[in-house]
Amino acid sequence: MTITHAVVGDGPAVLLVHAGVADARMWARQVDELKADHRVITVDLRGYGETPLEVGAKYSDAGDLLAVLDELGVDSVASVGASYGGYVVQQAASREPGRFNRLVLICAPTDHVVPTDDLRAVWAEENRLVEAGDVDGAADLTVQKWIGPDADDEARELLRAMQKRAYELQIPAGDVENEEYAVEPEKIAAPVRLITGAHDFQFFADCATYLYERLPNAERIELPWAGHLPTLERPAEALRLIL
Repeated sequence: MTITHAVVGDGPAVLLVHAGVADARMWARQVDELKADHRVITVDLRGYGETPLEVGAKYSDAGDLLAVLDELGVDSVASVGASYGGYVVQQAASREPGRFNRLVLICAPTDHVVPTDDLRAVWAEENRLVEAGDVDGAADLTVQKWIGPDADDEARELLRAMQKRAYELQIPAGDVENEEYAVEPEKIAAPVRLITGAHDFQFFADCATYLYERLPNAERIELPWAGHLPTLERPAEALRLIL
């Protein structure tokens, strides 16, 4: 299966990989700017946006990313990954480090870092709401916890819609098997920009610290105004950081 993807513009290739509470729509404002001088590739991972998730599916999100690049004939790409999308990018770049010429990881988790208690509490509450059939309540929780104070109403409503779409696709699929490739930061020689937000869960700052200490060529930026999704919270400012 080839995951749903879109390609616009012409120039150096840039791959944008969405957060686990979102889909490719989260990049709309950045794509409008980037496509002027880049070949911009956006994807919907399985169970998000326009990509279905089969009941009991066995797959690899990172493998799907690499398959899309193969299909498009892209041998060298810069990639921006938000949250879970940043984790998938790390897996793909660890598997094929020569293919990725630059990475921007925004509030991304990684291997070998223990989730904090406050994050575990949010996951537990989300699971409780979903199991109770309260999808609207679970989506509201996402908006409360996963986007920072500078987000406007349009961004909040988009986040709610993207999360509800993910529930629509994922809940009927039941248990699936997503093979995760090992993240090996020492193998990723490309320049990496690590971005975190001061209003985000501490876990994601801890992940950035872990990666910064192990990546051969990394820089770290903490945004005092940002929550977990800075590209939705201040799109223009986040675009400058990406560029």
